[in-house]
Amino acid sequence: MQAEPQTSLVGEEYEVEIGPVAHGGHCVARTPGGQVLFVRHALPGERAVVRVTEGGPDSRFLRADAVEVLDPSKDRIEAPCPYARPGHCGGCDWQHAKPGAQRRLKADVIAEQLRRLAGLSPEEAGWDGTVAPAPGDKVPAGEVPAWRTRVQYAVDESGRAGLRRHRSHEVEPIDRCLIAAEGVTELGIEAREWPDMETVEAIAASGSGDRQVVLTPRPGGRLPLVELDRPVSVLRVDEHDGAVHRVHGRPFVRERADGRTWRVGAGGFWQVHPKAPDVLVEAAMQGLLPRKGETALDLYCGVGLFAGALADRVGEKGAVLGIESSKRAVEDARHNLREFPRVRIEQGKVEQTLPRTGITEADLILLDPPRTGAGRATVTHLTTLGARRIAYIACDPAALARDLAYFREADTPYRVRTLRAFDLFPMTHHVECVAILEPVGKGR
Repeated sequence: MQAEPQTSLVGEEYEVEIGPVAHGGHCVARTPGGQVLFVRHALPGERAVVRVTEGGPDSRFLRADAVEVLDPSKDRIEAPCPYARPGHCGGCDWQHAKPGAQRRLKADVIAEQLRRLAGLSPEEAGWDGTVAPAPGDKVPAGEVPAWRTRVQYAVDESGRAGLRRHRSHEVEPIDRCLIAAEGVTELGIEAREWPDMETVEAIAASGSGDRQVVLTPRPGGRLPLVELDRPVSVLRVDEHDGAVHRVHGRPFVRERADGRTWRVGAGGFWQVHPKAPDVLVEAAMQGLLPRKGETALDLYCGVGLFAGALADRVGEKGAVLGIESSKRAVEDARHNLREFPRVRIEQGKVEQTLPRTGITEADLILLDPPRTGAGRATVTHLTTLGARRIAYIACDPAALARDLAYFREADTPYRVRTLRAFDLFPMTHHVECVAILEPVGKGR
């Protein structure tokens, strides 16, 4: 009787040499038969035993975890978090690497994406090849900065809060998340049970004492009585339409950045690292160098952080238009920027709304698109507006590199003047970049 062909290699183990880092929090290796492996919990140059977690003989690549390191890298340390292990929490990617090594790995990923997708060397992108830590985040090996001001806990069937395992819906119950900000940890979410809940999101605003919990019940689930270790407002996500409703307390938190207070309602985007808003505003404004009386666009503007920074700098004779798709974020942006009569916030998708505004020129453009990037159509439109400088803020180096290629290929091409990278997501593979572009033909 002929054996059935093997359709899965999950659980198979191989002894391999670990190759370079790749985008996504893993390194590249190959099985003895030559099949590509994406390996987590490994570092370049190591020799390790890896166990396949996804894929089969005919897959383009396999995913795997390093379960035994035979020849460790000099950059390897014991992961400080007991949950940052193969098969456990998937939130952090690089706890097993020294902090400086993490930033070098992220720099390698940025350089590889720029080269492969944009055809740019670091020098051509005006980048010094480094990833800078946020102020206060330069910690010794073995320590973890507590930076995450927004943590969404998943809840298992027994009501325990935890975090998702890598590429899985399974919940890893935890006692504490080391990267959670102090304001999140002090709520004590992990110490109590959450029956009938699917997720519990904890938010600790920076610069104010505002604390918020957003509950998403399971279908038909009843809200628990929320008694936490600190005063907190409570919101609920409607299981039918996803709308967020206030249960008690404020429906927003107050954040501080760029010298002012910002109202951020549930579902409104705000940077997760407490230092990120100021770091990114400073980098963008240093690159754009706004002048009094100029006109500026802030695309994907959220609750108005960059629009406010631009309005401050272009003055009363300048003007700023922000575009944002979230209705709640637009309400917050209009509230936050109500003192600026020359700021206008429009609701809608950028690719649809910007053409409808009738705007044919702008001096400055700032865009902070979602992880997927802005895309060719939007980039091409932006190049027709004659901006002297464009600031592109990116949380994904692949999307950034693709869009930089579109800027260069446009009929009115733009090139990168400078690029800076910041480690605003320590212990994870995520990295934030700020690229400043100018029309081709202008000197550096």
